[in-house]
Amino acid sequence: MLVGNQTWVFDRKPAILSTGVVGGPFEKEGQLTNDFDKFHTDLWMGKDSYEKAQTVLLEDAVDIALRKKALKGEDVQFFLAGDLINQITPTSFAARTNQIPHLGIFSACATSTEGLGLAAMIINNGGADYILAGASSHNASAERQFRYPTEYGGQKPPTAQWTVTGAGVALVGSGTLVNSPHPRITSATIGKVIDMGLTDPFNMGGAMAPAAVDTIQRHFFDLGIDPSHYDLIVTGDLADIGRRAALDLFKQKGVSVDAEQFQDCGLLIYKKDQEVFAGASGPACSAVVMYGHLLNEMKAGKYKRILFVATGALLSPLSFQQKESIPCIAHAVSVEYI
Repeated sequence: MLVGNQTWVFDRKPAILSTGVVGGPFEKEGQLTNDFDKFHTDLWMGKDSYEKAQTVLLEDAVDIALRKKALKGEDVQFFLAGDLINQITPTSFAARTNQIPHLGIFSACATSTEGLGLAAMIINNGGADYILAGASSHNASAERQFRYPTEYGGQKPPTAQWTVTGAGVALVGSGTLVNSPHPRITSATIGKVIDMGLTDPFNMGGAMAPAAVDTIQRHFFDLGIDPSHYDLIVTGDLADIGRRAALDLFKQKGVSVDAEQFQDCGLLIYKKDQEVFAGASGPACSAVVMYGHLLNEMKAGKYKRILFVATGALLSPLSFQQKESIPCIAHAVSVEYI
């Protein structure tokens, strides 16, 4: 099962049985509207704080994923999820609601692939029949924690990114549970923490690009394959700055990744006339694009193999205040429609 130093290969090919994808009002105006299951019309979502609203997003996504397979919470063995907020409290409160045994996880904006890879590993080894893996974020809760509260109206540079308000959840199960073609998880490469000394919290894409390249290169090396193995290699939220930096790094390292083949969730979710600076970010960015748009594209026959690489900046408000640089990580999961 372990191939090379960092990659798991799943011989039982766990399946993504269903998904739940929820967004906020700004996401409803984006270019992937038809790939969401539900939108909320305001950022408060009937709650008195943005953090509580973020919990609602994840609760909704879980409910939708379960309903699609006519399952209840008690049918699921584990709930693997996380977010950006201190002590992942929105996720913990959602787990309090659904009462599914919970493993809280954190890789910042790389949480979606951390959860997906761990879910596949547990199921592949007979540790569960069903696992829910997901991630959420809320623009206003992230702004309040990491930058300035939205009400402050602080100005941002062009390198900044827009945190997605949303939640994406995948119901992962044993491949023996389905006979028809489904998206299946065939491998996962766990990334290393890479820190190139960048300190600008308004340039997350540039900070995360080296981690993405390192994990992708290790994935190819461990499995003895090249980029042509995949129809699409998609990162989580490098956005414009990070994607261009990653392409430059691939070229420097002699890795032949084609620009058309290499896309980013942070550049796919919003329309070009939406003011999101360099692009989108947040744990929900990769989760909603992959579990909504890209899996729908797979089912429609556009892609057979996708390498899904969510990227995360592991800073905190405290580490930033202490003048620390930004450590970053990326985890890769290969998904095939078979």
